[in-house]
Amino acid sequence: MDRRKYLKTLAVGSVGAGVLLEACNTDKKPETTATAPAATELKYDRNAAEVEREAKLKAETFFDAHEMKTITVLADIIIPKDATSGSASEAGVPDFIAFIVKDMPRYQTPLRGGLKWLDLQCMNRFNADFASCTPQQQIELVDLIAYPEKAKPEHQQGVAFFNTMRDLTATGFFTSKMGITDLGYVGNQPNQWNGVPQDVLDQYGLKYDERTLEISVKFDA
Repeated sequence: MDRRKYLKTLAVGSVGAGVLLEACNTDKKPETTATAPAATELKYDRNAAEVEREAKLKAETFFDAHEMKTITVLADIIIPKDATSGSASEAGVPDFIAFIVKDMPRYQTPLRGGLKWLDLQCMNRFNADFASCTPQQQIELVDLIAYPEKAKPEHQQGVAFFNTMRDLTATGFFTSKMGITDLGYVGNQPNQWNGVPQDVLDQYGLKYDERTLEISVKFDA
């Protein structure tokens, strides 16, 4: 199984579903402010409190520009552009992660701490932060934390951070329009029923009358 197929499985599994279900939790008390953007900007089905809360979160900023740059580079390492579809950043994954940390604050400290850990490791090794390193140096660092069973004990903080980033990247990508197309998901499609099989009808001595055959059952096989 290649990396993209693995991430597809991850995205439709319990981890991705958990992130999305929690993000869709409607039990949270709305936080209102006088500066919240107009609710009419959102078109999909939400009640007024949900629309106001979402608009407020979108107007807030948690990550600074350097952190967003690092998230973008790392997300594109996790899901790079290939012959099938674009990269994680082209699917809007960095913006998805930026929203999730505001919607679910429990992600804020682990992700910010992980980004600092990443930069510190790169500064010690390459005298540059992660985003400023060469692609080869970035992959060298990622290889230290992308495989938990091979990672050294002193890299466990990085492993935990990378696991979270991988989960969020897969969830963000495969729930985007680009990712859904990549999955080949086409939604509910109309089915054609060709009626009860002839051998079953024969077994019970039954048959369709002419009107049912004409109106309700289409045999094209």
